[in-house]
Amino acid sequence: MSDDAPLPALPRDPFPEVEIALLAKRARRGGGPLISLLNKLGGSLESRLALLPEGLRRQIDAATLATLDRAFAATALGRHAPDLGPAGAPLAAALSGAAGGAGGIFTSLAELPLTITLILNAIRGAAEAEGFDATEPWVRAEILRVFASGSPAAGDDGIDTAFIGARLALSGPALQKLIASLAPKIAAALSQKLAAQAVPVLGALSGAALNAAFLNHYRELARIRFALLRLARDHDPDRVQRRFAEALAVRPLLRAD
Repeated sequence: MSDDAPLPALPRDPFPEVEIALLAKRARRGGGPLISLLNKLGGSLESRLALLPEGLRRQIDAATLATLDRAFAATALGRHAPDLGPAGAPLAAALSGAAGGAGGIFTSLAELPLTITLILNAIRGAAEAEGFDATEPWVRAEILRVFASGSPAAGDDGIDTAFIGARLALSGPALQKLIASLAPKIAAALSQKLAAQAVPVLGALSGAALNAAFLNHYRELARIRFALLRLARDHDPDRVQRRFAEALAVRPLLRAD
């Protein structure tokens, strides 16, 4: 064989091992210093949450369900809302949180619908960035499931790899039932936000910081989740699920993340 003869073609595995490893690293990284602080204060938040009046909890549940119903009643799920950009959504959430926190618990409750809408739109944007159509019922169901999983104050990364092998075929009524079933979980996470604002060590932190932290947490969770859905669509979903679970379990000896 001459020196300039072409080398034999080597077998290539197009499976995205590197991207999966990077997604696992992002999932391990968590939601930043404020989310880490909320996780450490988990017991304190639970006790504060127990002190919230039953009537207030019912109001939070009702506001959450009503807002989700309105958001999902729109065919495009806010597609025609203005694009606030990567920094715009956290800023809008911060402004909403600042306005809500200015008058205590009741104004915080009043701003919940705006907070919910901003978070839903951030999750929807992550889905569309990965090429998914947010008007499809199964995509809308996944958007809702992102919001219902991985509460920032629960220390849960919300990455349930079981979802990536199947797409829910939901009709309109079935989606409404899913909203009703998952709304309490979302309301519980939002109740934790209100309870966090009452923890003394967080007294110097405004509703603005909490809102921005919550939005960033759910947006990052959505980016990871819909990236996995894209990989599961383009490759063997069982292999994607297995490799992500394995990569997620790896803990570097020297953590740089």
